[in-house]
Amino acid sequence: MLQTEMETTVAALLASGKGVLAADESFPTIEKRFDAIGIPSTVETRHAYREMLFTTPGIGGYISGVILFEETLRGHTAHNMSFPELLSRQGIIPGIKVDAGAVPLDNFPDERITAGLDGLPARLAEYRELGARFAKWRAVYTIGSGLPTSTAVAANAEMLARYAAACQHAGLVPIVEPEVLMTGDHTIEQCEGVTARVQAAVFNALRAHRVLLELMLLKPNMVLPGEKGPRAGVEQVASATLRCLRQTVPAAVPGVVFLSGGQDPVQAARHLDIMNRIDNTPWILSFSFARALQQPALERWRGKPENAAAAQRVFLHRARCAGAAALGTYTDAMEREGGTDQLAA
Repeated sequence: MLQTEMETTVAALLASGKGVLAADESFPTIEKRFDAIGIPSTVETRHAYREMLFTTPGIGGYISGVILFEETLRGHTAHNMSFPELLSRQGIIPGIKVDAGAVPLDNFPDERITAGLDGLPARLAEYRELGARFAKWRAVYTIGSGLPTSTAVAANAEMLARYAAACQHAGLVPIVEPEVLMTGDHTIEQCEGVTARVQAAVFNALRAHRVLLELMLLKPNMVLPGEKGPRAGVEQVASATLRCLRQTVPAAVPGVVFLSGGQDPVQAARHLDIMNRIDNTPWILSFSFARALQQPALERWRGKPENAAAAQRVFLHRARCAGAAALGTYTDAMEREGGTDQLAA
């Protein structure tokens, strides 16, 4: 029964022209984003922001699932409806971030490992009772001199695999997120090499822990140069990312939902769109964006109820563009039609 339900969840998350919204920012992350536009980070403002996003008319046409932070999973709208119920009524599947964040990896300066396995089975059972049907765990890797080390790569792969196995045992679809960060001055070639190493290690660990690859999703970074490194063209990024996936990701995995990883919304949409245009792949290629979907709407909203409708229009536009990119039908004209001021040359 649980396996059948997970199959249904996977199919729904990968519905054509839809993707996953990552709305699982931790307290420090959401506070940083609110501070930047002068909004205090309180339970009330965080819930008001989530409610503004989740009640956007028509959003169910482009968003198949939402990754929630635990506070949001347990939270309610101003009219006392739980957020999972609010999403479910729009045909959107609630999910939950279950890791406890990255902590220093002892004896390995500048490297981190993700915490959160302690008590995970009990938490997963509770999250399922609260309405979650999928989960997410993020591991991060920094490119630098001698980094990431083989120890950090192996340790994080093990944690991701143990998390994924626990999720499937509890009847939740795991989203596995190994993120090679854009921080640094590395080249796209360096990123491709590290991303391939990381993903190969992750799938070796997943197999070792008997994770059913058909009942999981991969949430990887796109292969990009560092933010201070040499630039790369859209086609170069798409080709490098696809090449990396083909070398490391088994065809049994049903879908790849890319994180945006610091890209601006237009860049993220362009890269995903080109990947879907190049040729057919064994996987559905879609999105699980956070800032690339949310940031323009957050800046328009600014915590003011009178700005909610305008912010929702911006959010719907970004979701529509991402959905088109998942189909390979995104165009720059869509940005002009949406009145965006982010269109890059």
